[in-house]
Amino acid sequence: QVQLVESGGGLVQAGGSLRLSCTASGRTFTFSSYAMGWFRQAPGKEREFVATITWSADGKSYADSVKGRFTISRDNAKKTVSLQMNNLKPEDTAVYYCAAGTTLAVVSSGGVSYWGQGTQVTVSS
Repeated sequence: QVQLVESGGGLVQAGGSLRLSCTASGRTFTFSSYAMGWFRQAPGKEREFVATITWSADGKSYADSVKGRFTISRDNAKKTVSLQMNNLKPEDTAVYYCAAGTTLAVVSSGGVSYWGQGTQVTVSS
């Protein structure tokens, strides 16, 4: 059974920063073989792609709305993927989900194999 567990969400003022983390577990899950990503879903909206990173961390992709403000990273030894979010805006308010997929391209297009349960990020104006 594969589990992706997010942490680090919370309430922050506009212009502030948060760092989300996702830890993977599961006997059959080889973390270093998967591209990892982050998605978010705001109230009343569909889930949208935020960022993704290749298994070796040599490739990253971001949604236009977060480029220059968010940074995705991973530690294969610790089976974690992180999302550093700077200069947060009220429109970044959403539930953020960790995701795993076969390749960067697949994950960024929504072809996710595993999802986390989500963590709430609220940005006040």
